[in-house]
Amino acid sequence: MNEHVQTASSEPLFNPLSPEFIRDPYPSYARLRTSDPMHLTQHGAFVASRYAEASLVLRDKRFGKDFVARSIRRYGPEIMEEPVFRSMSHWMLQQDPPDHTRLRGLVVKAFTARRVEDMRLRIQEIVDRTLDGVIERGHMDLIEDFAFRLPVTIICDMLGIPEEHREVFYKSSRDGGRLLDPVPLTPAEIAQANAGNAMARMYFQQLFELRRRNPGNDLTTQLVQAEEDGSKLSNEELTANIILLFGAGHETTVNLIGNGLLALFRNPDQLALLQADPSLITNAVEEFLRYDSSVQLTGRVALEDIDDLGGKKIPKGESVLCLLGSANRDPAVYPDRPDRLDITRPNVRPLSFGGGIHHCLGAQLARIEAEIAISTLLRRLPALRLDDADNPAWRPTFVLRGLKRLPASW
Repeated sequence: MNEHVQTASSEPLFNPLSPEFIRDPYPSYARLRTSDPMHLTQHGAFVASRYAEASLVLRDKRFGKDFVARSIRRYGPEIMEEPVFRSMSHWMLQQDPPDHTRLRGLVVKAFTARRVEDMRLRIQEIVDRTLDGVIERGHMDLIEDFAFRLPVTIICDMLGIPEEHREVFYKSSRDGGRLLDPVPLTPAEIAQANAGNAMARMYFQQLFELRRRNPGNDLTTQLVQAEEDGSKLSNEELTANIILLFGAGHETTVNLIGNGLLALFRNPDQLALLQADPSLITNAVEEFLRYDSSVQLTGRVALEDIDDLGGKKIPKGESVLCLLGSANRDPAVYPDRPDRLDITRPNVRPLSFGGGIHHCLGAQLARIEAEIAISTLLRRLPALRLDDADNPAWRPTFVLRGLKRLPASW
């Protein structure tokens, strides 16, 4: 099928910022998987919608990030003068080896399985304290009042952000997601992103000063010391990667908890199953990750000509966008009704945390936060009901899929 063939209504096959797509991208994914699994979009990138191609691209050394070249290709050479793009170019998420290896090596110790397991008590304490604060009210917004507080508090703990600075982070807006979408930013959006980046840089520079004078047992202290070593980390890299860790450390987990709760309440049989057997929570979280991933897409660039990927030639320098949300519902991997939520589904291996060298550092932490948050909420508020499970308010971004709010009562 020709890449440029459109559906009957002349709608593009892949239109990720349309309201219908944001409300429910899964029918579009099913069309892509069957009619054009390596689809060339109107913005000139290939989208891989099947599990086979998406998982291959994530792990294959012939693909990399090549962020600067990719950005220049899309916006022109002056784009790298924009502060937010300069900052993102230092994110380990956007780096290739050897820089990626060096940067990731500096933070990976904070996310070991042992370290994360040791945080269970603290996570439980935050969830209980959050519920104690709202339980008398009889209603709350499950995003702002519940899902948001836990991961923000945990990442503030890890980064050594003092208690008295945190209120601003609990209140901060969640509109940075557009930066990651595969649709070019407007000049106004770039200006807004630059302003947000400047605010973050200002705050973290103060935090670095504090931790130089007053070291703690936290990731910021560890990175400030690596920066002072000179060879390991530049100040620009330090700042960019703390901003990345702060954002990545809460944004996606908020969405995992929110999307998971929405899926449960829209599938009352699964909710009843989990309430009857709380030990199902670990597998349930894997299924939430698969069923409605909080990260829908991650991209790579071909570092050489690729002769055949899902029947297409991918020239060197072209982007391939891996549709994680689509791969997670590929019937080739999940033959038993992939569009159904099934918290007892065996062998769930979602691509939601990416793969290869960029596999999410905080994957295990996110899983444990979601497990404790969701199981505690269901145990302590057994009569919880969503105010409107049918028409939830989705955020207008595509890569980071999540809800603006999710009002509930009990």
